[in-house]
Amino acid sequence: MTRTARIICLALAACLLAAAPAAAAKRLTIRGAGFGHGVGMSQYGAYGLAENGSAYDAILSHYYSGTELGTTDPAQTVRVLLQSNAGSASFSGADRAGSRRIDPGRTYTVRRRGAAQVDLMSSRGRRIATMSAPLAAAAPDGGAVRLGGSGSYRGAIEFRPGTFGGINAINAVALEDYIAGVISRESPSSWPLEALKAQAVAARTYAVTTTKGGNGFDHYPDTRSQVYGGVAAETASTDEAVSATRGQVVTYEGEPVVTYFFSTSGGRTEDVENTSLGTEPKPWLKSVEDPYDDLSPKHRWGPIRMTLASAQARLGGLVKGRLRGIRVTRRGSSPRVVSADVVGTRGRTRVDGATLRARFGLNDTWAYFTSIGMRRERPVPVDPGDPPKPLDPGTGGAQPSAAGPRTLARLRGTVVPARRGAEVQIQVRDGDSWRKVTSTIVRRGGKYRAAVARAGVYRAVFAGDAGPAVRVR
Repeated sequence: MTRTARIICLALAACLLAAAPAAAAKRLTIRGAGFGHGVGMSQYGAYGLAENGSAYDAILSHYYSGTELGTTDPAQTVRVLLQSNAGSASFSGADRAGSRRIDPGRTYTVRRRGAAQVDLMSSRGRRIATMSAPLAAAAPDGGAVRLGGSGSYRGAIEFRPGTFGGINAINAVALEDYIAGVISRESPSSWPLEALKAQAVAARTYAVTTTKGGNGFDHYPDTRSQVYGGVAAETASTDEAVSATRGQVVTYEGEPVVTYFFSTSGGRTEDVENTSLGTEPKPWLKSVEDPYDDLSPKHRWGPIRMTLASAQARLGGLVKGRLRGIRVTRRGSSPRVVSADVVGTRGRTRVDGATLRARFGLNDTWAYFTSIGMRRERPVPVDPGDPPKPLDPGTGGAQPSAAGPRTLARLRGTVVPARRGAEVQIQVRDGDSWRKVTSTIVRRGGKYRAAVARAGVYRAVFAGDAGPAVRVR
């Protein structure tokens, strides 16, 4: 092979390598609003209403449509599961265990004995007595029982064999003492008193209208019910809120009703039937405007950005083929996602908003999903004999040179979701910023195409969200 032929072959090989299409770059961007399930009272919204002069009864009637205040027995007992299926449970501060008098200054241990009995043990492991379950360890009047290292609780701690072995420890506590241990764990104790009073009534109502139906208990001490901290959660301001609203509950047509509450609405709450909390409409759990929710740091959130490959990994078996994007098919009144399609190259999978929230770890189902892909197509040579064209901002201000051939790079991609005819901007990196060089429109299937004629790093921007960067050499 002659030297000239060898040079020609090398040049052809270089052209072929340069002509190979670049790997597609694809990104999913998620933006949203709110924090929580979106139903009932927004705690930050209640805070804002209180800051702007609303009393607690007005706050409650705003979020729970058509309701009034009623009363319930403040001395009724609430049972909260504190410890589950542990090998043993230790306690102190009690002066009575069942019918047996014990020393409040000593620590005792309870162990399971069969399905219906427990052993009361000394701190040194000596068995003091075998007793029928549940065994209630109660503090002197005004005192509290300390459960192991988990905290102190008013009322009594009941010990019973767990469903799956071990011992369950359950706090049997008067309703008002329970609410005193809830409020500061759900709303900051520094908030206005009217907001704390609204929280007290909502928490009290929720406690008496819901149950988890567990083995000897009604509620969990966490977000599966409402967050409960016992004596450690009591503060002067929250105690005042409990005292000022003693026994008060939210009622609809004279009956206490379930009072869901959550952190941040994003500006509007949601109808319960549009969420995972229920399928049937409830007249007191309707979507309402929330004018002061913007006090919350999670009033708006995002953007959250990830590659489509990363998004597909989170969605797992919901994706048919390769993920193209997520298309919302129905929104609620707020507008939280009620249903959406996970769009893949081999079909779609219908999901609800709660599923998307869980898979992506989102704050709320009030979310918008935009996927943008871009790739560089095979370059197209420009005949140097073609007459010069005027500068075209759509090609980055470049034009074919009479001195030799230039190549145009064509960029193409897909936007999901997007209506046909919507604008897609093409931007080039200019130092530390991005500059628009052209725009194009979305065609059938969310596809777009654009041409550029200079080296650089480009990206597509749609509806304020930017896709991944692609280098054109």
